Amino acid sequence: MSTEVRIPKLGKTMEEAVVVEYRVKVGDEVKEGDCLFEIETDKAAVEIESPADGFVRHILAELGRPLAVGQPVLILADKNEPIPQTLVETLKPVYLEKHTANCVCDCDGSPVVAIEAATAVSPDQITLGSVVSLSRLQKITAERMLRSKRQKPCFYLTVKADVTELVALRERLNKKSEVSISYNDLLIRAVAVGLEKFPIMAGRLAGDVIQVPNSINAGIAVSVGDDVIVPVIKDVLGKSLRQIAQETTVLGKKAVLNKLEPAELEDGSITISNLGPLGVESFIPIVIPGQCSILGVGAIIDTCVPDNAKTATRKLISLTLAVDHRIANGAYAAGFLDFVKKTLEDTSNFA
Repeated sequence: MSTEVRIPKLGKTMEEAVVVEYRVKVGDEVKEGDCLFEIETDKAAVEIESPADGFVRHILAELGRPLAVGQPVLILADKNEPIPQTLVETLKPVYLEKHTANCVCDCDGSPVVAIEAATAVSPDQITLGSVVSLSRLQKITAERMLRSKRQKPCFYLTVKADVTELVALRERLNKKSEVSISYNDLLIRAVAVGLEKFPIMAGRLAGDVIQVPNSINAGIAVSVGDDVIVPVIKDVLGKSLRQIAQETTVLGKKAVLNKLEPAELEDGSITISNLGPLGVESFIPIVIPGQCSILGVGAIIDTCVPDNAKTATRKLISLTLAVDHRIANGAYAAGFLDFVKKTLEDTSNFA
């Protein structure tokens, strides 16, 4: 009996995907669980396994063409089982065309000038005059960020936190911890505690109501090549600092290997974007669609500050909060940011 292998729905928000690689060809024999092909959604690349034993009789979908969830990709069957051509033609998917091919567009989407198809190159190969193609993920990210910027009436708040004691605490913890605790892990914990006290900051706008989640899930922006993805640590308040560190380590490695599951990229309550390791002192991030806010974190800077009649060198960090004004007002968001600042400054919160 033939089996139609279709684009699966791998996440609550997933609507489409593209096949980026076939691991089989027509005529190959496969066993249940063998990898048939790899798809890329708007969040992750996922290997699709065979649901049954059989032979690959027909491949229906072209590489790189957008397919809706449920669209057929290939047909499995016994080696000599007849597959009517009419069935094959019926199953051929309708492709979702959303972009003007080989075209540069103005801000309103109208074509400006046609160009030759760009080729994918690594960043260190780019020179002046290059034409650099965008990956599917880069295109989707650009569309989502532009939509967020246009639709969200955001305001921005900035404070500086004294993390001198926090830096020393991290050094002490890492001397006896089996897993390395990063500054992001400490930030995740502080933000989660803040969201528990200021839950509207974790809300999502749904029509004329704000939906506040049952648990706090924190996303961490991760740069992978030319792409930026946001793995989400679930139920942060239910995890110890060590457990948070373990999970961020695992998710970071999976992100680099392009092995994140769509569920590991969903349901974030807030996102933390830390450019401190790159030497950036402060910046204004863009709120991710579906979230109320994002926290931009700068580098830890040694700063001379007044200390009674003298001066002292302290380690300060800049925290910039971008907030959707439709969900939270300025005073409420300021209270949240101040709470996060004080949480980072009091190391007893991480005991």
